[in-house]
Amino acid sequence: MNLKLLNRKQIYDGVVFEIVKDECEYISSGTKTIREVALHHGGAVIVPLFDDGTILLVKQFRYPLQKEIIELPAGKLFKNEEPLDCAKRELEEETGFFANEWKHLTSIYTTPGFCSEQLHIYLAQKLSPATNGRQLEEGEQGMELMRIPLQEAVEKIVKKEILDGKTISGIMLASELTKK
Repeated sequence: MNLKLLNRKQIYDGVVFEIVKDECEYISSGTKTIREVALHHGGAVIVPLFDDGTILLVKQFRYPLQKEIIELPAGKLFKNEEPLDCAKRELEEETGFFANEWKHLTSIYTTPGFCSEQLHIYLAQKLSPATNGRQLEEGEQGMELMRIPLQEAVEKIVKKEILDGKTISGIMLASELTKK
């Protein structure tokens, strides 16, 4: 690493993330620079795969984009929460299903140029309806479930109908894994 941290100042402390402004110095040259970083606890992403080869996706309105997009079920980690526990909670809340088999597919950094967010992607199998059904938060009330074949989801990526990075990663990994 060629940067040395000289000073850190918190410039925003929000519900989802905080932003810090770091004053740094390049070790090789002594030149000073500023880095603004969004610190985020991360999240979990679930590829709910049924025995018949279909998966569950959600279609939901995303405020920053001002439109609905198609995604895998996912959610933010609570502070000190284990990613698998988050995945189990989010699967049940958003879809009304729970899984008896879990496999960690990968972990990804969403925007490493300015954000510390890391998402943990899981394949959930042996799905059954949850006793309490879906438990949507107020902001998720309009969320629609879509159950489609995994291969159709891959085709939606190719057709640019699915543009969400975590969803593309999860679907493509699940597709590759199930080919074997």
